[in-house]
Amino acid sequence: MPLKAGDKAPDFTLKSHTLDQVSLSDYKDKSNVVLLFFPLVNSSVCEKELCSFRDGLSQYNEMDAQVLAVSVDSHFAQQLWADKHNFNFPLLTDFNKEVCQKYEAYHDIFVPGKLDYNGVAKRSAFVIDKSGIIKYAEVLDNPGDEPNYDAVKETLKSL
Repeated sequence: MPLKAGDKAPDFTLKSHTLDQVSLSDYKDKSNVVLLFFPLVNSSVCEKELCSFRDGLSQYNEMDAQVLAVSVDSHFAQQLWADKHNFNFPLLTDFNKEVCQKYEAYHDIFVPGKLDYNGVAKRSAFVIDKSGIIKYAEVLDNPGDEPNYDAVKETLKSL
């Protein structure tokens, strides 16, 4: 059953692109979290999405939200990408594909018949409040779709 608003967000600990350990529980009682899952670094839609969050980060900060972005790429690939685009939030590596599966944000096969990669994250956006409860959940089956940025912001404004 997919995660939805009102569910407790599964905790996790992942390495960031800078090799820091980041846990969802690090933000409990401190900050809301915008948790993004994206399929692959260096892909056009992922770049557009993460650049949008980078460029709007001051708005998310004003809404007391920390942005975290997760993919199954290695921290090496994420570090190169973060440096290229000056991402100002952690990119987290779910190289073992455990967290994206916990959040049911997982493609068994990515773009079947065209890009038959086994196991990448589905583009997804979750807003998690300071107590660890999911307030917004959007998991997209089509990797070409972007999350509803306005819905993410509206959810944060209501917290």
